Formats: sequence, structure tokens, C-alpha cells
Amino acid sequence: MMVDLSGRAVLVTGGSRGIGRAISLALAEAGARVAVHYRANREKAEEVARKAGNGAAPFQADLSHAAACDELFDAVVGAFGRIDSLVNNAGIALKSNLSAPTNEWAADWDQTMAVNLRAAGVLSKRAVAHFQAQNPKGGRLIHIASRAAFRGDTQEYLAYAASKGGLVSLSRSIARAFGKENICSFIIAPGFVRTEMAQDFIDMYGEEHVADDLALNRMTEPGDIAPMVVLLVSGLADHATGTSIDFNAGSYVR
Repeated sequence: MMVDLSGRAVLVTGGSRGIGRAISLALAEAGARVAVHYRANREKAEEVARKAGNGAAPFQADLSHAAACDELFDAVVGAFGRIDSLVNNAGIALKSNLSAPTNEWAADWDQTMAVNLRAAGVLSKRAVAHFQAQNPKGGRLIHIASRAAFRGDTQEYLAYAASKGGLVSLSRSIARAFGKENICSFIIAPGFVRTEMAQDFIDMYGEEHVADDLALNRMTEPGDIAPMVVLLVSGLADHATGTSIDFNAGSYVR
């Protein structure tokens, strides 16, 4: 089966590294024009855009600010003319011990929720309205959540798990509310993926500890996840709207 995304415009948040980078390049390989969002490292985002081709371009925004989410969406529509799919991939995982003072712990909680959940909410709000204006064509939203949304996480990452659980509910609600307008929404729920963001946990507990939890013989790589996002963006799996798809090497089976 060949997936052809020629003529599609896709916004990928956190598209300059890790899972987002792999998604951006896979979408471009299928023919899509990709808006590569980044927060700080313009050089990495430009490198991904160059490698992607098809008119891909980098777009900067600090998603911890709600106004910046609006500005990002407007900038991409202004440059590309439209957005056909949104991939809410950007996220942070702040290690925050329960023994920390409440004000410090709460600050980490608020930052995590702002980036992982509120930003996805604001961008999804904008995307739904944009897709409605394109009806009957509609559009697709893919949210990168986590295994932690379903099985929980360690005490240092309570906020991370809670934010990803909220992302699941957001996606399901969009799927149920807007399906008749040809707007579909999906969750991808990775386990440990070999990225910079996962490295803190690997450093803390050791790679052997992570590997022992897997049913497969290797840790998931960003490139293992990207093809599923391409399929979801294509529209060939629209009747799975509202679903959550696990990519955790069998470490958590539901």
C-alpha cells in the first residue's frame, strides 16, 4: 500500500528532534509539506526542513504561552495557506520529587500542563475551527501521549502522566464531537522511546531496567512510530477515530 500525502500541509509541534523529527521526515517522504515547529533550536529545525523538502519550513514558538500557540497557528496558515492535519507532539517531562517545596513542585506541574496539555488544547481548538471552514474536507489531529496516561508513572513524573491522561480525553472528546464534520482525532501512546527526553529516566534507572520491561528485544526508536502517523494523516484509518494506539514494545498491554 502506498500512502500519498502530496498537497497536504501538516503542522508538527516539537518537530525538530526525537519523535517529532522522525514524524516530520516520514510525512515529507510521503509527499506532505511540513511545518516544523521548534522552541529554541532553530538550527535543528532548519536542518529537518531542508531534509524534508516539499516546501517544509521551521516555525518558532514557546508553547508554554497560550498566545504563542495562536501565533504559531496563524503563522503556518499564513505561510502555507492552510493546515490539513495537526500533530501535537511537543512535550516536556520534568523530574519533580514530592519532597520538593510545594511552590517548586507546583511550578513544575504548571509548566508541564502548559506545554503538554494546554498548548495541545489551544492548537486543537484552532485546528477544529480551521477544519470546519474546510468542510466537507475536514482534517485530522494526532496527539502523541504516553503509556503513562494508561498505566501511570513514577512519583517524580506525576504531572507528566496526568498531562498525557488529559491529552487522551481531549482527543476522544474531539473525535466524538466533530466526527460528522469529517474531523478525526487519534492518540499515539509510546512507551520508552530512545530520545533525548527519555534519557534522564534511562540515566536514573539504567538501560537494562528499561529493556527488562519490554516484550521485544530492543527499545522503540522514533522511526518505529512515524509510519503510523503517516497512515493516520492519510485518512485511510479514519474509522479508528477516537482510538489510542500503543507503541511500547509490549511493556504494557491493554
